[in-house]
Amino acid sequence: MRPIYLIALAFALPSTSYATNQGLDTLEKKASYSIGFDFISRMNAQDAKLNLDSLINGMKDASTSSKPALPKAEMTQALKDFQLQVQNAKQKKQDKLAAENLAAGKSFLEKNAKLDGVTTTKSGLQYKVINKGKGAMPKPDDTVVTHYEGRLIDGQVFDSSYKRNQPATFPVKGVIKGWTEALQLMQVGAKWQLYIPAEIAYGASQRGQLIQPNSTLIFDIELLEIKSAK
Repeated sequence: MRPIYLIALAFALPSTSYATNQGLDTLEKKASYSIGFDFISRMNAQDAKLNLDSLINGMKDASTSSKPALPKAEMTQALKDFQLQVQNAKQKKQDKLAAENLAAGKSFLEKNAKLDGVTTTKSGLQYKVINKGKGAMPKPDDTVVTHYEGRLIDGQVFDSSYKRNQPATFPVKGVIKGWTEALQLMQVGAKWQLYIPAEIAYGASQRGQLIQPNSTLIFDIELLEIKSAK
C-alpha cells in the first residue's frame, strides 16, 4: 500500500472567478491550494483524520528549514503508527460491511428460493430458466461466448455486455464458481437468471466500487456459443 502521507500532484485548477475571489491569482497560489485540497481529500477518503493546526505547523517548519518539533525517528514511527491505525479502522469497517452483506444476501436467497421456477443446487446456487436452449452443454475446459448483465440484490447494475454491445468470451473455469457451475448445466441458446451467494461469487473480496465484501449477485446470462477445447 502506498504510504498515506504521499501527495499526488495531479490536480485540476480552480475556475478563474472563484480563484480570484479566494486570492488565488498566481500559478504558485493555485498550485499550492490545489495540492492542499487534493491531499486532504485523499485523507478524508481513507477516513484519516488529521489535526490541521499541527499539519500547517509542520509545513511551515519544513518550508523555512526550521528544526522539526519532533525527532526524525519519532516522526517516522508516528507515520507508521498512524498508517496502521487507518488500516485497522478500514478493516473494521470492511468486516462490519461484510457481515451486513452476508446477512442481507442470506435473507434474499431464502425468500428467492420459494419463488416459482427457482431451482437451488447443493452449492447454494439458484437459477431460473427463461429460455431452455437446445444446443450442446459446455464442458469444464471449453470456452464460451455469452451476453450477460450483473446486478446487486438492490438492483444496481455493475457490469453488462449488453451495454457494451459486445458478447464476452472466457473459459468456463475462468470465472466465479457460480458461473462455472451454471454454464455446465446450460445448453447453447439458453437464457438463465442466476442468483449467486457470496461463497461462490467473490466472497469477502471487494471488487470495484459496487461489489462489496460478501455480496450476493444476480446475473442474466445467455449462452451464445461454445468453443470446444479441442
